[in-house]
Amino acid sequence: MKRLPLTDELTTVAGRVVWFDPPEKTLSNPIRFLTYAMTYGTHEDMNVVRKHVSDEELREALDRVPPGIFDERSWAYWNVMLGRYPTPPLPRRRLD
Repeated sequence: MKRLPLTDELTTVAGRVVWFDPPEKTLSNPIRFLTYAMTYGTHEDMNVVRKHVSDEELREALDRVPPGIFDERSWAYWNVMLGRYPTPPLPRRRLD
């Protein structure tokens, strides 16, 4: 996955969807940023994100999502929107 640019628009989105980390840190990990954006971002936030990432990169984020970020509704929505039906199981945290 390519690095995301530190544009004013993306920095604003990053600060909103990952409110507990500085936007620069958030954008340095594109997979994590994209999964938070797909879960917590607004339609307008995703319009900004989609200017910088392709559908293939969003699919890669779904393939590599850390467990515990997506809720079931967002997971189902993005899988269907990106042509994945039936939706695969939601990644789960394992506590051994």
